Amino acid sequence: MPKASELKRGHVVELNDHVYVVQNVDVRNPTSRGATTLYKIRFSQLPEGGKHEVTFAGDDIVKSVALERRRVSYLYREDELLTFMDLEDYNQYSLNVDTIEDQAPFLSDGLEGIMALLIDGQIVTVELPSSVILEVTECVPGMQSASATGRTKPAILSNGLEIQVPEYIKQGEKVKVNTETGKFMARA
Repeated sequence: MPKASELKRGHVVELNDHVYVVQNVDVRNPTSRGATTLYKIRFSQLPEGGKHEVTFAGDDIVKSVALERRRVSYLYREDELLTFMDLEDYNQYSLNVDTIEDQAPFLSDGLEGIMALLIDGQIVTVELPSSVILEVTECVPGMQSASATGRTKPAILSNGLEIQVPEYIKQGEKVKVNTETGKFMARA
């Protein structure tokens, strides 16, 4: 069982007979002598998707959950359900979009490198690859001499996500985007 200080984004734990996935960890170091470091952790309940916040001391123990990890590919979205296909046995899993609201904008048809987390054969959440490659569908025209500057401009990607990109990026180019931060990484 991990300590609260070992939790990171994406860990799945059990609290009060409910299953949660870690969304954000905020570390607070009190300035008084002898004070313990506090970890304010924001969870998302699985599979319902409700939010929950708990503050732990660094030595507090949390109960981890036994998960099965399966490689899946994103297929399509129908209303509020996202459908994924297992790459080994071709089973299909459906997941409510509210469960992975922070990750949903990065999904595109045929996206691979996704890991589905299953409890008792039921999908509860997914882990996306650390970065995805998307095409810039709309942005203001690029500047030729802009490569030496650090200025950015807004760009709309093929999945509808809007991010800031360097001025030299043009419409139709493919860019690499970090799925945790939602920020431009490089040209693809």
